[in-house]
Amino acid sequence: MGDGAGPVLVVNAGSSTLKLALLAGSDDEPVAATTIDQWDGRDTSAIASFIADRDIGAVGHRVVHGGERFTEAVVLDDEIEDAISDLTALAPLHQPGALAGIAAARQVVPDAPHVACFDTAFHATMPAAASTYAVPAAWREQRGVRRFGFHGLSHAYAATRAAALLGRDVESLALVTCHLGAGASLCAVDGGRSVDTTMGFTPVEGLVMATRSGTVDPGLLVWLLRQGVGLDELDEGLERKGGLLAIAGTGDMREVLARRAKRDNDATLAFDVYVHQLARYVFAMTAALGRLDALVFTGGVGERAAPVRAAVSERAVALGVALDPAANDAATGDAVIGTAAVVVTAREDLEIAAQVRTLLSA
Repeated sequence: MGDGAGPVLVVNAGSSTLKLALLAGSDDEPVAATTIDQWDGRDTSAIASFIADRDIGAVGHRVVHGGERFTEAVVLDDEIEDAISDLTALAPLHQPGALAGIAAARQVVPDAPHVACFDTAFHATMPAAASTYAVPAAWREQRGVRRFGFHGLSHAYAATRAAALLGRDVESLALVTCHLGAGASLCAVDGGRSVDTTMGFTPVEGLVMATRSGTVDPGLLVWLLRQGVGLDELDEGLERKGGLLAIAGTGDMREVLARRAKRDNDATLAFDVYVHQLARYVFAMTAALGRLDALVFTGGVGERAAPVRAAVSERAVALGVALDPAANDAATGDAVIGTAAVVVTAREDLEIAAQVRTLLSA
């Protein structure tokens, strides 16, 4: 099938994990789904076993980085795959996994169209004022230094789903979508289009995350280098030893909340820093929009950490956000939890499948 009407196999390959989902038609729930926690990037048997004798109309692949070239979903071929590979230096932790998933799935399902869907693509609509760093022109023009943004598939789905929950057209809404997981970012969504986001050239910029520091003074990094801190140590400290882990000793928000409830000082500080930065960036994203119709929470923390939602919403009262405490505490899935406050279950698989069908039906 090449008309986008058949079941879509969604392949989300990480550095060591492989998530597969099969979605038929417009059904929200997948026909089947599985996660392989230890995948070596070469074994095709897991994909072959998953699809068995099922009909596959098309395959959609999550790719973290599309660079400046890929600003929308694209049908894969050898040339496109090579171009995605050329972007590996921009996402060395994520791009190899996506490429491995593409290679494996193309081998197992050779006759169906394969489509790459990019996490950066949703942010291609950001105006130059939001995407441009005020750094030397040679860096921007010769090295391609700019703000890309990430989590675009999640932000796009969250905005559309939140609009449906509010009974509004997404084109009429100004939303701040909060993807809060181990990685975290906010997006200013105006009429369904990204106009600003908190992540930048890399996923380190912006919010405090599980193990990523979020934004720090660039001058501090230069100072640390001059003090003899090596590049590897600097990278490790920002990417894998920062964030909640650096303050509380754990990157798991569930542990932070449990210890905070017992008045643990480090956990309390970690929570306060996390919420402070989150609220700060909510206001920044609202400034990019000019108004706020709703604050949308998604991702593992956004969906399940009611105290985080409550603390941020309390600080956003001036923006018109008024949480219903009972609704907030009871929310376990998609829900309106107050005035201008919504929870959406993260469903990147649905967004990928929708992009695949749209592209192949054009």
